[in-house]
Order: sequence, then structure tokens, then C-alpha cells
Amino acid sequence: MNSVLITGCNRGLGLGLVRCFVRNRQEAPKFLLATVRNAEKAEELQQLAKEHPNIHILEIDLKNFDEYDNFARKVGDIVKENGLNVLLNNAGYSPKSTRLPHTQRKDLLDCFEVNSVVPVMLTKALLPLLQKAASANVDRAIGPQRACVVNMSTLLGSIAANDSGGLYAYRMSKAALNMATKSMSRDMKGDNIMAVCLHPGWVRTDMGGSRAPLDVEESTSSMERLIRGLSAEHNGKFLQYDGKELEW
Repeated sequence: MNSVLITGCNRGLGLGLVRCFVRNRQEAPKFLLATVRNAEKAEELQQLAKEHPNIHILEIDLKNFDEYDNFARKVGDIVKENGLNVLLNNAGYSPKSTRLPHTQRKDLLDCFEVNSVVPVMLTKALLPLLQKAASANVDRAIGPQRACVVNMSTLLGSIAANDSGGLYAYRMSKAALNMATKSMSRDMKGDNIMAVCLHPGWVRTDMGGSRAPLDVEESTSSMERLIRGLSAEHNGKFLQYDGKELEW
């Protein structure tokens, strides 16, 4: 992979994925673009960037949609004629409200904006760069070595697996993201760009909480291997971090 862009890299899964992608210098992407809202506060990422010059930290508030065109130009200035091979929409939001009596309208709207609208609009903004990568790598099979969109979903977005209820805002927004990913997989197929949903597992992060069975390293290292091995047969699929296909 020549280039990978990961959103939400100041902590948690995003930061963990950056670590994994640059760990093996021989296999690391030439350009690893990591987005944060405030670069000054992303101290661990800043340290990583000092150790790995292929890391490019890009500051953006993903809810500021007016900045997307300018952001796409910045990405284009970095990846140039080779385009963008992998867009990993990782940034997410989960409110604390859970059961129906405590569900708030604002939580529903905020969660939908960050978890559903942002990945769609960012993919739209970066589509020309994904198309450029797909065209520049005609000798490669469909997959991340050519052009691929990975949307970070969750098992909680699965309708079939919902046997406990609650978590309205988070569940609904991720179910919507799953649908968007399926549409992307069809709409971009003609451009030889694939799209998948990825469930990282229940991970011990600020969002996942301290009771989660997986640590960040276990989840992100498994996801990195899975992403590198994606192929056309995975297009439009809902996959767990270990490669298991999940029910919608």
C-alpha cells in the first residue's frame, strides 16, 4: 500500500492502528495520514511521527463539512499522482444514554452525524483520490493495494445480533453506516474500489470501557492483518477483526 488515511488517531483504536501500520518499516505505507481535531493534544501521535517520517498528521474537525474540499486538496498534495489506496473511517462517537427512557434527541443526531454522515461525506470528498489510486494500480488485484474504503462499524450495529436492546443512538448510527458501506461497495465497484465494514471487537478504550476483553494492541494488530489481506471477495461484507463475517 502506498498510502493509508486513518481518521480519529489521537487515541484508542486510531492511534493503535497507526502504530501497527508503521511497526514493520519494510511493509509500512509510504504515506500514512492520521487525522486529529487538535494536533497539539495528540502527544503520542506526535512522538510516533518524529520516529516515523512517513506519518503525516492532518488537523481537521470532521463535523466541519465546509473544510472537506480543502482537506482533500491537502491529502492530494501528499499522495500526488498515486492517489489514496486506503481510507479508514475510524473516528466515532458514543453517548452515555442507553435505554429508551434516557435516550436524548441530541444524542441521536450527534451520533448519526459523526458515525454515519461523516464517513459518507469524507469518502465522497476523497473519492477522486481513491479513483486515482485504482487507475494507477491497474496491474494489481482489487483490494487495499489498489483502492479500498474501510468503515469502522460494530457488532452493536447488527440488527440480527441485537438481543439486548438499548444504545439507540450508537446502534442506529452504525446500522446506517453498514447500509452506506453496502451502497459504496456497489457504487464504487465500477471504479475497482472496494468497501467493507469492520468490527474491532469489544476493546478496552475510553469508548469500550475497562470491562472489555480485548486490548487495543490485540484488536488493531488483527485488523491491520485483515485489512492487508482484503480482496474482491470481501467487497460489501461486514467483518469482525479476526476475519469472521457478521450478520447484518
